[in-house]
Amino acid sequence: MNNFISRNIRLCLKGWMLLVNVATMSRTFSIEVAKDYFNFASAHFLIFANGQREPLHGHNYQVSVKLDGELDRAGVVLDFITFKPMIKRICDALDHRTLIQTKSPVLQVNRRAKEIEVRYRQQKIILPKRDVLLLPLANTSTELLAEHVANQIRRGVRQNFHSAKIRSLEVGVEEARGQRGFYRGEF
Repeated sequence: MNNFISRNIRLCLKGWMLLVNVATMSRTFSIEVAKDYFNFASAHFLIFANGQREPLHGHNYQVSVKLDGELDRAGVVLDFITFKPMIKRICDALDHRTLIQTKSPVLQVNRRAKEIEVRYRQQKIILPKRDVLLLPLANTSTELLAEHVANQIRRGVRQNFHSAKIRSLEVGVEEARGQRGFYRGEF
């Protein structure tokens, strides 16, 4: 990124005061974490733009996170040692679950004592409640899952890293090798 900040510098030459406008490059710092253990294995299905539902199936997802921000007094954007377990907990919450989108306009989700019933047109899917994670998403695409993970990260960083000065974040969710969705947003 070639961001420049203009600064006025006063120079004194042979008794003359000169005001010189000098462009200096701004500094940008980031951290990125993409550990093998930032993963979750989950089942899901998409509702495509044409209204068709794909079959229920699963992926072994991988998560990566990038944060842009200012350095703290120690010279770091965020402490890796404390940050990585937070990402692992977010992934663990999604692991070995069937992810169901509750904000889809074409699905009806009924919560019962021991099961979740999902209705799509004339189809009915019944799943044990303990195996399901209901997500407030329109779909369970990698892009929207990345946004969901980003929102969890945003909340966790604000609660646990009070002095952090994060400007933006990027989260990638890979569902198959070389096939991933990203969310990028302001912090």
